[in-house]
Amino acid sequence: MKIIDVKFAGLKGATPKGGWTEELKPDSVVHTLISVKTDSGIVGVGTVFTSADLVAASLEVLKPLLIGESAVEPERVSEKLHQNTFWLGRGGSITHTISGIDIALWDIFGKITGQPIGRFFGGRLREKVMPYASLLMDEPKIMNANLTELRGQGFKAFKIGWGTFGRIDTANDELLVKSARQAIGDDCFLAVDAGGSDAYWRGNLRWAINASKMLADYNVGWFEEALRPDDLADFVELRMQSPVPISGCEVLTRRQSFTPFITERAFDIIQPDVTKVGGIGEFRRIAAMADEYAIRVIPHGWNTAIGLAVDLQLSSAILTAEKVEYCTGSAYVDDLATEPWKLDKDGLLEIPTKPGIGFELDPDKVEKYSGVRGFLD
Repeated sequence: MKIIDVKFAGLKGATPKGGWTEELKPDSVVHTLISVKTDSGIVGVGTVFTSADLVAASLEVLKPLLIGESAVEPERVSEKLHQNTFWLGRGGSITHTISGIDIALWDIFGKITGQPIGRFFGGRLREKVMPYASLLMDEPKIMNANLTELRGQGFKAFKIGWGTFGRIDTANDELLVKSARQAIGDDCFLAVDAGGSDAYWRGNLRWAINASKMLADYNVGWFEEALRPDDLADFVELRMQSPVPISGCEVLTRRQSFTPFITERAFDIIQPDVTKVGGIGEFRRIAAMADEYAIRVIPHGWNTAIGLAVDLQLSSAILTAEKVEYCTGSAYVDDLATEPWKLDKDGLLEIPTKPGIGFELDPDKVEKYSGVRGFLD
């Protein structure tokens, strides 16, 4: 079975805010879908955390390496793409685009074999996983209303991030966290994301250490992106002094970038994003390395419904991945599937058992949000 075509579709019109200094607008394209078609007519889908223009440029490089290749050997084919593009953007947009291709190839492999892909990653260790409702911080009144609504929808775990946290003063930081804890109650999980990958982040080590101690008073489950993404030495020191678990690594790509942060034990939890890290194969290698150092793996998932579907499959086979991120208020998560996501009474999502990534993309919705017709043809 051979690969005969690759298509892309940039999502726009309903892009949610990202919390960035240069804030996203509804027509900003930061998530791009990928479809890979085989000569048997089977189509796999993937998703990339980057713009359609960058994906288009990357595909100009990758297509000659991909068309005519086997559609049933995802890891070998994806590694071929990595190996032949070292000089053309290692770790950048090309790596991001390979992520989407790799996901689509695994989707094809699962469809051919009639199995959910999580079964190929060592077997299903769980059938359900807890999604945490992920939302941007806002002034307490608005944030509390949002959290109350999400709890009413059945969520039992939450993450608040970015906004003004770490950007005004320590009193504001504590007010935000205290307000969130009051809104969800003591029986729900709460994580806090400082957003240290924002442009010109000013939070330093001393601030992060003090903030971590405040977070412990509110039983925060982890402190995410407290420092700039490349501050290895400071992350090592922060983890040693923090009373709450430290997490990060969502912006890193390829396993080589993760190696020093894992071997130096800079984090209690690493959060690779399968839509930009290089794909499922890279994610699994990173997770295996982290396991050797007793570091937990929680997928970063501020992307699309396809990304969420893949994270569910990965969590089925990774022991420590007991939670997945659910980007709330995003049409690209809630409105791309033929069937809506459903929480059970315990606030858990069932891990799909359908073949491939276990997700059925609605082509009409793809056209609605991208203008691309025949994406799955």
